[in-house]
Amino acid sequence: MSVKIRLQRHGKKGKPFYWIVAADARAKRDGKYLEKIGTYNPNVNPAVIDLNVDKAVEWLQNGAQPTDTAKNILSYKGAMLKNHLAGGVRKGALTQEQADAKFAAWLEEKAAKIIAKTEGLSKAEAEAKATALAAEKAVNEARIEAAKPVVEEVAAEAEETAPETIDEAQEKAAE
Repeated sequence: MSVKIRLQRHGKKGKPFYWIVAADARAKRDGKYLEKIGTYNPNVNPAVIDLNVDKAVEWLQNGAQPTDTAKNILSYKGAMLKNHLAGGVRKGALTQEQADAKFAAWLEEKAAKIIAKTEGLSKAEAEAKATALAAEKAVNEARIEAAKPVVEEVAAEAEETAPETIDEAQEKAAE
């Protein structure tokens, strides 16, 4: 039996949400699976990936073949690197402590990149809001300037036609 690590689609139309599963290669895309090893939500920026790296490495070492997208996700979360380092430990090129140290260093670097991206996105969003607000203020000021002559004209007409006293207003209303 050939095992694949692949994505299983969930969610609603236009809002996909994926489970990362180990499944028999003959099973349907959204059908029976052997084990769920994580989730992937591409609807947010940056995409949210929750992966059990140890389970993914275990399946890779047992011969499971990831699909292209699943392989990219496993690489992004470090499962492929951890599998590679485990192969080095088995061959005697590294000790387990060295492999763990390399993996921890890689995780820290990756976390720093993700934090930088989210900060960059929030900064860009704040700048976009500020420029939109400035443009809106400019448009409003231009409208106010354009409306001033009309407002002054209407006020002048109102003064000319307005009765001077209450008695005059009552007389005009009686007519």
